[in-house]
Amino acid sequence: MEERTPTIVRAKAIAAQAGSASAPKPDPEALAVTGEMITATGALSELRDRFPRAEVLDFGDSTIIPGLNDAHIHLAMTAGDALHLDLSHAAVGTVPALLDTIAAEVSATSAGVWVKGSRYDDEKTGIILRDDLDRIAPETPVVVSHVAGHWGMVNSAGLRWLGIEESSPDPDGGRYDRYSDGRLNGKLIERALMNVLMPATARGERFIPGDTVEDLQLGAARTIAQWNAAGLTSICDALISPQDISILSAVRDAGDLSMRIGMLLSIDHYDKAVDLGVGSGFGDDRLKLIGVKAFLDGAIGGRTCLLSEPFTDPNYQGVQTTSTEELRANVERVHTDGNRVGVHANGDAAIRLVLDALEDVAARIPRPGLRHRIEHCSLIDDDILKRMHRLGAIAVPFAGYPGYHGGALNSWYGEERMGRMFAHRAFLDAGVTVAGSSDYPCGPYQPLFGLQSLVTRTGVDDGITVGASQKVTAAEALSIFTLGSAEASGEESYKGRLAPGYLADFTVLGDNPLTIDPHGIADIDVRATYVGGDAVYSA
Repeated sequence: MEERTPTIVRAKAIAAQAGSASAPKPDPEALAVTGEMITATGALSELRDRFPRAEVLDFGDSTIIPGLNDAHIHLAMTAGDALHLDLSHAAVGTVPALLDTIAAEVSATSAGVWVKGSRYDDEKTGIILRDDLDRIAPETPVVVSHVAGHWGMVNSAGLRWLGIEESSPDPDGGRYDRYSDGRLNGKLIERALMNVLMPATARGERFIPGDTVEDLQLGAARTIAQWNAAGLTSICDALISPQDISILSAVRDAGDLSMRIGMLLSIDHYDKAVDLGVGSGFGDDRLKLIGVKAFLDGAIGGRTCLLSEPFTDPNYQGVQTTSTEELRANVERVHTDGNRVGVHANGDAAIRLVLDALEDVAARIPRPGLRHRIEHCSLIDDDILKRMHRLGAIAVPFAGYPGYHGGALNSWYGEERMGRMFAHRAFLDAGVTVAGSSDYPCGPYQPLFGLQSLVTRTGVDDGITVGASQKVTAAEALSIFTLGSAEASGEESYKGRLAPGYLADFTVLGDNPLTIDPHGIADIDVRATYVGGDAVYSA
């Protein structure tokens, strides 16, 4: 059979990440791409001589980097959000504008149909509660999801629809928040929201109606195209249900799956996967399960994570959303089956509980080579680092939070703790694998924003640097968002480098993120994105 002729790809700079940190290799001048794989690298003249019939794809003064990979992001969730109101601070700015946006949607919505909005940021935009929503929507049910994804606000019509009354007891792992006079203020915290809004985690009898499968397919396709334009070639959707898998499969069948997607299946649906014989690695290099997702505590931005020391409020240490007994049972079951588990644990108290469970099951039921993940893994100390290193556990912390939240993080957690939060520097120094994550819609999805945040640790709105001791170099940040994310999904042998034997997934940038002023990384233009040697975005 005749050998396929490769395409030679060149640019002013190629950040290949060949070799290792201890034995780096010089970056090549060009790549040879055959089908979906990189088959050779080297000097342009050498590759021309070796492949005289090859077409040369010349990106001029651009910089080529390995395809950017977000190890914890929410495509299925965003597919629905894309169909409803964007209430982010960038979109609405102020409380009056937010309420006007909702009011306009209420007036255009049929009676009894839910109005939904997401990405509301109380810290940046201001506080809204049930009474504020009632003034603009006395009869139409409204739900507003917080940007952190761990609480939301509903109006009185929404509470009535859900059957939540003033006398309703708090659900396990959640809370119905109240005004100072004891009246419900509409804020549904943790499981109180998850039980009624999120299909992958819902545990209740009344659910806010979802979108049609066809609409969600459209929303997913639009979102994937948007993320391609930001330079993403791979993601891990960190919370999916069986319906979500069907939707993403349909997107693929329609030819719109222009990135590689790993998935963490919600633990609430694990029985179905076991019945079907489906586990970590099921699928192919475009769409596959990489593990199972469980929850233990709340959120950083929502100020509900489980801490060993109180927040700046001395009477509050966060929320444990799943009992320790349930956590241990879930971890043991998934581990025993030989599948990877990723446990959502932000606070140091939560992380220690996860490590307790992982250490216990590893000692009793060895599974060599099975590496589990701690999703977010936000607040650490030296003991946590040592325990993670011994276990081979993988950290998937927020990359963009210092850049997005800035000085608000100091006010929530204090400067000392901020020196131990989103601890990418500490993970690298301790030899703990660390991946790149936006957790969008909880933080900006743009991976270049994440790189800038990792390097500068500075808020883009207020210019305040938080946890400066956790800064990493630009090269380390790029490695976190490529090789680190590939390792988090067990794909490091063929993804995350521009080297022979690796996938031809790469991002073409207008400037070099490794050499420019790091405060400008987020503003670098993405000129093209390639997945498996094919252009999925071109400016």
